[in-house]
Amino acid sequence: MVAGNQRGVSLSSFFAVLVLALLLVAGLVVDGGAQALAARRAELLASAAARAGADATAPSRLAGQAPDVAAAVAAAQRVLAADSEVSGEVTVVAGRIRVTTTGAARTVFLSLIGIPRLEARGSAEAELVPNR
Repeated sequence: MVAGNQRGVSLSSFFAVLVLALLLVAGLVVDGGAQALAARRAELLASAAARAGADATAPSRLAGQAPDVAAAVAAAQRVLAADSEVSGEVTVVAGRIRVTTTGAARTVFLSLIGIPRLEARGSAEAELVPNR
């Protein structure tokens, strides 16, 4: 009778480990998908902001003048400000506007083991001054 009781304890331990492993896999799938979506959103916002910055300088570039860098930065920052869930930074270096964004995805399953959110990043660059 003792051998039967030990087998029950062994099976209970096995199922406990199995359930924990399944929760971890589900967490990686569901929460990993949410992180991928947040990264895509951050990337799209960075692209839109960089494009807005480049578009703001189009009239001066078409007129053969130097681009208004301040207008480019302001246009990019307006696009970033429109999304409250993603933060970003705009820099201009060597005639290129660079936008980097950071967002996050709240976790469902991974929060059970102490990971409440996963970070997501995006970046984009646009040329303000064409190569000549």
